[in-house]
Amino acid sequence: MKASDLHAVWSAPDNTRLTAKQTSIRLPIHVAAKLSALCDLYPHKTRTQIIGDLLAAAIDGSVQGIASVKGRFLGRIEPPGMQGWDSYEEVGPLGRFKDLANRHYVEYERELGNESPGQLYPYDVTGGLNGFEGYTVDEEVRG
Repeated sequence: MKASDLHAVWSAPDNTRLTAKQTSIRLPIHVAAKLSALCDLYPHKTRTQIIGDLLAAAIDGSVQGIASVKGRFLGRIEPPGMQGWDSYEEVGPLGRFKDLANRHYVEYERELGNESPGQLYPYDVTGGLNGFEGYTVDEEVRG
């Protein structure tokens, strides 16, 4: 989510699941004033929803700047009807971030009673993104 998308998000229904535990923070005064102004502009959204959306947009933007380091070749992903791509192991800070985010995501989901949570950043054994039904890995390229 980009920060520029927040106005559209705040105009739509919210389906967010919250963590079981509350997080308390103190804000710089100028940030608190801007947050209060946003809460006044969008009175149908809670302060928690607005803070969550702002943090999500900021985190998404920050993650884009984390270095990605290509590791060993894992295979070629060939989703039906789409152009394929080579898949590599992520061995840099971005891969570490995704692993940590997945670990915390599973922990939070289990705190909410979900005994079989998925992952925030799902990967299958070939290293490709899940969710592409029926894709194949080109064995010749894999080597």
